[in-house]
Amino acid sequence: MNKKYIISLSTFLILGIFLILSSCSDTAKEPSKKETQKTIYPSDVISFFDHWNLILGDGSNAGKAINTEHEDFFYTTNEDERNWVVFKTPNAGNTHGTSNNTRTELAQLKKWSPMTDAKLNATLKVMNVSNTGDARVASTYSVVIGQIHSADGHENEPFKMFYKKFPGHTKGSVFWNYEINTAGDDNSGRWDYSYPIWGYDFSVVGTGENTYPPEPEDGIALGEEMSYEVEIKDGIMHLKFTSEGHETKTFTKNLIASEYAKRSDMPQQVENLFVPIGQDGVERENAYADEGLFFKLGCYNQTNGKDPAVNKVWCSGAETHGGDIQKQYADGNYAEVWFKSGSIEISNDAISNAGYFQANDDLSKKIVYPNEVIPFMDKFKMLMGDGTNVEDITEFEHKDFFYTVIDGTRRWVVYKTPNSGVTSKNSSNTRTELHEKREWTPEQGGKLTGTCKVMQVSTSGDARVAASYSTVIGQIHSGEGHENEPIKIFYKKFPGQSKGSVFWNYEINTAGDDNSGRWDYSTAIWGHDMSVIGTSKKSYPAEPADGIELGEEFSYEINVYKGVMYLTFKSDGHETKTFTKNLIESEYVNQSDIPAQVKKLFVPIGQDGTERAKAYSGELNYFKQGAYNQTNGKDPEKNMVWCAGAETYGGDIAKQYENGCYTEVWFREATVGPGTPPK
Repeated sequence: MNKKYIISLSTFLILGIFLILSSCSDTAKEPSKKETQKTIYPSDVISFFDHWNLILGDGSNAGKAINTEHEDFFYTTNEDERNWVVFKTPNAGNTHGTSNNTRTELAQLKKWSPMTDAKLNATLKVMNVSNTGDARVASTYSVVIGQIHSADGHENEPFKMFYKKFPGHTKGSVFWNYEINTAGDDNSGRWDYSYPIWGYDFSVVGTGENTYPPEPEDGIALGEEMSYEVEIKDGIMHLKFTSEGHETKTFTKNLIASEYAKRSDMPQQVENLFVPIGQDGVERENAYADEGLFFKLGCYNQTNGKDPAVNKVWCSGAETHGGDIQKQYADGNYAEVWFKSGSIEISNDAISNAGYFQANDDLSKKIVYPNEVIPFMDKFKMLMGDGTNVEDITEFEHKDFFYTVIDGTRRWVVYKTPNSGVTSKNSSNTRTELHEKREWTPEQGGKLTGTCKVMQVSTSGDARVAASYSTVIGQIHSGEGHENEPIKIFYKKFPGQSKGSVFWNYEINTAGDDNSGRWDYSTAIWGHDMSVIGTSKKSYPAEPADGIELGEEFSYEINVYKGVMYLTFKSDGHETKTFTKNLIESEYVNQSDIPAQVKKLFVPIGQDGTERAKAYSGELNYFKQGAYNQTNGKDPEKNMVWCAGAETYGGDIAKQYENGCYTEVWFREATVGPGTPPK
C-alpha cells in the first residue's frame, strides 16, 4: 500500500508539472487582447506633428503631440477601417491666452512673413457643435477648424474657417472670416468680415434666443467630409474649399495692402453686426505686412457660457454645467472635429514662434489687476461690498467685488456689490467704490471721466421707491460740513424692461446745522429722471424710448472749473448731453425755489430744506467712482425715496449674487485730475 501510494503521488506530481508547463506554454502562444492592442496615436495617422504645439481644452500647452493622446481632448478613432484624429473641447474650461473660448488646437512652432510662401491642407469632418446658446449671437453653435494667426502686434487673425449649425437643422454653414489688423494701439475696435463658402456667412443670426434662420440649402451636414487649402504667395492668401457634391469655392485676399483703411471702407455687414457693440475700427494700410504669421488647426469652440449682454457677437450664454467637462460632453455642449489628413509647407526663412507661447501659455490663469487696466488706482482708496476698506489698490483684486474681465475685445475693471452687506457709517447702501485721496474745493476744481457699462442692477425692490433698481456710478462727495453730494450719476432699470435710464442728481448743501431736510433734484440724461416711479410695488412706468440697455457702453465727464461743474455724457447711437451747474452760488435759497419735482418726491417725507447761499463754496470735495448700489432691503414705509425693500437673503452675498440681487458695473477707461477750462 505504501508503494502504491508513493507511485500515485509521483504520478500526480509529474501530471501537475506537465499541466503547469502546458498552461505557461498556452499563455505564451496566445497573448491577452490587451497585449495585442497597440495604441494608435494621432501622430501615427497624420505625420506632421513635429511642426506644432498642441493646446488642450484645459488650457494647457502639451508641446509637440508626437506619441501623445488625451482621453478628453485628443485621440484617434477608427471608422470604416480608417483612422481619424479627434479634436474635442467643451463650452467651458480653462482657456488659452486672452480668449473666452476653449480649444483643442495645433499652433505652429514657427512664424513666417506673408511675403514668403506657406501652405496648409486638411481634410476633416465636424461631428458636433454645441446644442445650447443664444441664436442672436453670431458665434453661437460654431467651431473654428483652421486659421492663420498673427504672432505680433495685436495678435489678430487674417483667416478663420468656421463651421456653424443651428439646433434642429440637418445642414450647417461653412464660412471664413478676415479680421482687420487694427490701426493704432487700441485693438478694441477690431472686427471680422465674413465670406460664405457653403450656406450662410457669420452675420446670419436668429431673431430670438431660440429662433433660428431657415436651414441653408447648400449647407454641410455633421459628419460630412470637406477639405481646405490655404496658400500664401507674395502677400496674397489663396483659399480653396472642396466637398463632394458641393461646388468648389476659391477666394483670394491681400494680406499686405488693406481695403479697410478708412471708415468709409467698412462693409455693411460690419455696420450691422459689429458697430452696434462699439467695434468700429479701421485697419493699418499695410494690413499684416510687418508681422509674423502662423497656422492653427483643430477644434476651437466658439460657443461659450458668457452672458450675451456682455458682447452680442462673441458671448453665447450656453450651458456649461459650471465647467464640468464630463457633464458638458454628456449632453452635447461641446465641439468635436475629426481630421483624416493634413500637410504643411513653410519657407526656410520662418523663425521661432516661441514668443507667442511665452506670452499666452497660462495667461488665462494669471491675475491682471485693475490698475493694469486703469492706471489711476494709486490716486484712490476703496470701500468694498463687505465693508472692507483698502488703502492701497495697486496690484489688488477681490474675486467677489473688484477684479478684471475680458468681454471678447478688451479688458474691463469690474465693480460689484450686493443689496445687503456692510455699509459706510452714514449710508444704508453697499458699495464697491473708489474714494479719491486728494481733496479740493470747487474753486480749485477737478475732473473725473469714465467709460463704462452697467451689467446688472437688482431685480428685486419696490417700484414706488425712487432709488430701487438703481446704482450710482460716479459722484462728487463733500468731505466736510454735512458731507453732501453735489452730483451722483445713476443708472436705473425696472425688471422686465430692456432699457434703463441714466440721470444725475444734485443734492443741496442744506442751510443750518440740521441736514435732515436735504433733498436731490434729478435731471434726465437718457430716459427718465429719478422721480418717475411705479404706481405699486410691482407696477412699473413705461420703458424709456431713448434709454440705455444693460451692457451698453456710455461715458461721462465731470469737470469742475472755477466753481462751475460742466457735465458731458456720450453714448453711440444716443444724443450727446451737456449740463452746467454752479457749485458756489445756490439757486435754492428760499422755500419758493424748491422745484415741483422735489415737492412731489421729497416734501411728502419731510425733506423740504433750503440751501446755503454759497452752496459748496470753500468746502473740500473728492470724486468717487464704481458701483454704489442704491437698492437695499430697508422697509419702504420708513422712507419712500431711499428704502427699497429688496431681497437680501439675510445678507448672504453668494445667494444675492446667485439670484440677481446685486449691482455690477464695468469700466474700461477712466481719468482723474485737475479741472480744465470748458470747451
